[in-house]
Amino acid sequence: MKYSLRIKIAIILFIIVAGAILGNWFISMVFQEKYYTSMKENDLINFYNLMCQYINEDTKIDENARMEMVSVCEENSITILVVNSGLEVKFYSGYSIMNDSLIERLKNILFYENTDSGERILSTKDYVLSRIYDKDSGHNYLEMYGNLRSGDIFVMRTSIDTIKAILGVTNQFTAYVGGVVIAISLICVLMLSVGITVRIERLAYISTEMSKLNFNIKYQDDGKDEITMLGNNLNVLSERLETTISELKTANNELQKDIQKKEEIDEMRKEFLSNVSHELKTPIAIIQGYAEGLKESVNDDEKSREFYCEVIIDEAAKMNKMVQKLLTLNNLEFGTNNVEMERFDLITVIDQVLNRAKVLIEEKNAKVIFNNKMQVFVWADEFQIEEVITNYISNALNHLDGEKIIKIDVEDKNSIVRCRVFNTGEHIPETDIDKIWEKFYKVDKARTREYGGNGIGLSIVKAIMTAMNKECGVINKENGVEFWFEVEKCVENSNI
Repeated sequence: MKYSLRIKIAIILFIIVAGAILGNWFISMVFQEKYYTSMKENDLINFYNLMCQYINEDTKIDENARMEMVSVCEENSITILVVNSGLEVKFYSGYSIMNDSLIERLKNILFYENTDSGERILSTKDYVLSRIYDKDSGHNYLEMYGNLRSGDIFVMRTSIDTIKAILGVTNQFTAYVGGVVIAISLICVLMLSVGITVRIERLAYISTEMSKLNFNIKYQDDGKDEITMLGNNLNVLSERLETTISELKTANNELQKDIQKKEEIDEMRKEFLSNVSHELKTPIAIIQGYAEGLKESVNDDEKSREFYCEVIIDEAAKMNKMVQKLLTLNNLEFGTNNVEMERFDLITVIDQVLNRAKVLIEEKNAKVIFNNKMQVFVWADEFQIEEVITNYISNALNHLDGEKIIKIDVEDKNSIVRCRVFNTGEHIPETDIDKIWEKFYKVDKARTREYGGNGIGLSIVKAIMTAMNKECGVINKENGVEFWFEVEKCVENSNI
């Protein structure tokens, strides 16, 4: 409250109003009497000039001139007596009231040297203007005496005590009215300051909330003054700040993603080079050893040379297959392999993959169960989904055991379709379930090496499903393992 704008405005306005009223009262007390006296002095001088104009050497004064002079005397409270050189009364006004006073005053002026017992204000060759005190009446007067241009003698007065009485009442009335005006002004000032400061406090609150990045609060006012204009500008500023901050946060988020992606790419590159060098080390060593054996003719018989060549060709084929898969995975992870969404029949794709794997299925003596024969249309990248199914079936064949059953099933789940590939065999250890999607990760390294695996197939599956924003996973069943993936279902699908 010490620094409240409301209190400051109220105090300042109150001081201005009170100061104006008190100043006016003080000026009236000090200068009004002098001003009024000066005005009465001018009235006497002006009336002297008027008498000089209307009173001449004639014995009688024109009746119209007499009436005008009487009117002026009554209007300005002037008492006057004019006599000629023979001391005969030529003109008077208010004489019956003053009677002997003016006569005695005129005698003193004419016959005694000490005629001026008061304060002389102005003296000319024609008249003397003084402030005097009349002992007989006990009053103060402004008095003028002298000669007119006609040679007549005059003396005239106007009371100063009347002026003082009027000014005293006026100043007292001004003081009372001033007190009332100050009280009313104080109330009005408080109301005005409240009306202004409440709106300013609202603006201050909005600006504080804006500094806290809260842009929901808006200034609402139907006025057309500067405060409303400021409030509307704050609203515009708030909206622009919110938009700018939102854009900055979006840009910052994208920048963070780009930095994170760059770091991930760098890490993937390092990991890729490390894994490739590790995976290629064994087949290269084998190829080098058998090639040196052929060169040095370790075995001279034809059958041994053919065996050496077959080993070299087999290892080279495995290296080529691994490199192709690594390139595919690299494209998927780096986002250079575009996903082309299209509508196709999932059942047809599964049948095509099974037909291509028919030889391997027969070699493994596997029993494949796939009973879904009705068309199931989905939205996805057909080529990449075919790659997913191929990897799942290859994985199932490589880890087939027990009853050697592979079961493929397609399930309708409202807006999506889930494809499951199950094979009998050993469970995946719980500690390894989340790791099997990583590149080059092998649960059973000896068995993986036996069938020529390199731990890339499931990584490709994961990368493909991530690129299409769909899910994939693995579940340990009672007598085997089930891999699954999901794709978007077309609305016009038949019942599965």
